[in-house]
Amino acid sequence: MKKHNPLLQDLKAILPAIAANAEHTEQLRKVPQENIDLLKQVGLHRAFLPKTYGGLEISLPEFTDCIAALAGACCSTAWAFSLLCTHNHQLAMFPKETQDEVWKDNPDATACSSIAPFGQYEEAEGGIRFSGDMRWSSGSDHAEWAIVGFNRQVGEQKVYCFAVIPASDYQIEDDWHAMAMKGSGTKTLQIRNVFVPERRIQVAKDMMEGRSAGFGLYPDSKIYFTPYRPYFASGFAAMSLGVAERMLEVFREVTRNRVRAYTGARVGAATPALMRLAESTHQVKAARAFLEATWEEHKEHGERHEYPSRETLTYWRTNQAYAVKMCIQAVDRLFEAIGGNNWFNDKEAQRLFRDVHMTGAHAYTDYDVCAQILGRELMGLEPDPSLL
Repeated sequence: MKKHNPLLQDLKAILPAIAANAEHTEQLRKVPQENIDLLKQVGLHRAFLPKTYGGLEISLPEFTDCIAALAGACCSTAWAFSLLCTHNHQLAMFPKETQDEVWKDNPDATACSSIAPFGQYEEAEGGIRFSGDMRWSSGSDHAEWAIVGFNRQVGEQKVYCFAVIPASDYQIEDDWHAMAMKGSGTKTLQIRNVFVPERRIQVAKDMMEGRSAGFGLYPDSKIYFTPYRPYFASGFAAMSLGVAERMLEVFREVTRNRVRAYTGARVGAATPALMRLAESTHQVKAARAFLEATWEEHKEHGERHEYPSRETLTYWRTNQAYAVKMCIQAVDRLFEAIGGNNWFNDKEAQRLFRDVHMTGAHAYTDYDVCAQILGRELMGLEPDPSLL
């Protein structure tokens, strides 16, 4: 039996307003400020904020339930805001001095990101000077900080690192013109020769293995003795699930009273519609059960202050990718039979169809990659660095 989730209950009260804003969100190509304000009013942005700064430190299953529900109302909003939330978990692994910079005077502050290591840098006294056009930064219009990726030369090796940069040090290029997640505001950060002190730089691998500067700052916490990446990526599968669950509802609403234009036949009572709805319902319920079991493992490891094995990490990532694949299949099965009227831009079903496919387009949820990762693990082969 699930524990009561007060944050989810508060969130549900504002979802009708966010759903009503969904078409406007797409037209705006970013999350409207009113959506951000509503979500901050219920405190969702504080889900992974340390309690020291007034955060909630809720469990991953509680958070993903919230994101799934939010995605059912507006996946663009969920995509951007989920990342603004999960970046707090990542920032909690930076030194205390950095955390104070971000949150001490403004505990409502959030960070966007562009973590692929495409940034360029030069070594400087006390840090680096960073430059780059950092793409794919969702929710950047509403963030006070950015986490950006780069490969730093350390001896003979290139080491994947993150740098934290204030919004005052970059420009946002308004270049997000996409066919899905249209309102996520996933824009490009233009960064030019910005000084980043060492206290705002961390090694990615350290954040996966409990060696980051912030490790152990919160000994009573149940969520910070965990690798950063599963928390960072958890929202993608949660959003896919939320969209698929909403599609089940929309299909029933649209199909129940639909009649065929040329024959007058009732579609909602026809065997093909019933079978499609039944199979997609089973598939979505299976995806939820699979994800909940996976997220519960995340929670239990954090509560025990136990870092997962390589095998466990492999399952955590690939389980979520497979669940996304199931959700996409479930939505496709329904959309291809929901009728031509639902291809109009003002229909919810076509937006759900577009957005669910985007949830499977992220590097973390690409199942072609994930199947290879799991296959190698199952066969006892060493990980292929090109697949990570």
